[in-house]
Amino acid sequence: MKKSWIVIGIAVVTVLIGLAVALFIGLQQQKQQVAEMQELAELDKQEMENEYERFTLQYSEMMTQINNDSIIEQLTQEQLRTQQLLEELKNVKASDAREIARLKKELATVREVLRSYIRQVDSLNQVNKSLMAENSQIRGQLEQTNLEKRDLQQEKQNLTEKVAIAAQLDATGITMTPLNKRGRAEKKIKNAKTLQVSFNIARNVTAANGNRTIYVRMTKPNGQSFTAGTFTYENRQLEYSMKKVIEYNGEETGVQTFWTVGEFLEAGEYRVSIFADGHMIGSRTFNFK
Repeated sequence: MKKSWIVIGIAVVTVLIGLAVALFIGLQQQKQQVAEMQELAELDKQEMENEYERFTLQYSEMMTQINNDSIIEQLTQEQLRTQQLLEELKNVKASDAREIARLKKELATVREVLRSYIRQVDSLNQVNKSLMAENSQIRGQLEQTNLEKRDLQQEKQNLTEKVAIAAQLDATGITMTPLNKRGRAEKKIKNAKTLQVSFNIARNVTAANGNRTIYVRMTKPNGQSFTAGTFTYENRQLEYSMKKVIEYNGEETGVQTFWTVGEFLEAGEYRVSIFADGHMIGSRTFNFK
């Protein structure tokens, strides 16, 4: 009888040790996933800071290319606003999703305003170049003609840099909808059989037309992603949930993607991030019961 109790005691201890090891491994994996999400958030924040800084420099460059005091004053005000948003971003923690989302929305607005000024300044420069060409032709000065050629080469280089900034895509109107087996919207995430992510690629006449691969990344409340494959982002391999190739012609384009649920989904905060051409072009968080 005594030996039986000893055997039972050893079995109980063995089971408890096994449970402790499994719990430790689970906690380590969860800690790693949280660390990866934090790293991604820091990368996203750094990319936004870099864009704000590039936009600030772009305003300075444009102000050296025109002699219109009214436009220079407008450019100065927009530059100050961009610098203020940059300072706000630097003082925000990467984990503050709501504030990061607000500043990302402001970044899209700044980018659109910058595009409008680029077109306006380029238009004025075209007019100025035309007047200079006419004046040069009247004077018949070969030296002036050669100078204009050099200016055109420099402007072509500057224009290439401007187009790279203006051509970046933006994802707007991002929604994430749990659907039941009948394809109808569900309020409770645990009842979802499919997750639908919809959004629009905004109109951008400066972007190149053609096929674009769009990557959608969804993450759960515990930081783990819904994974279908990987893609390259910021010189690293990042997991994506869905991808879709669209034909983009510069006009607003609607995109819908679907994920078939094969697991229990807990209530909490889910995040959707959209990527294209090596950039994060939109993100939004959703809270589900």
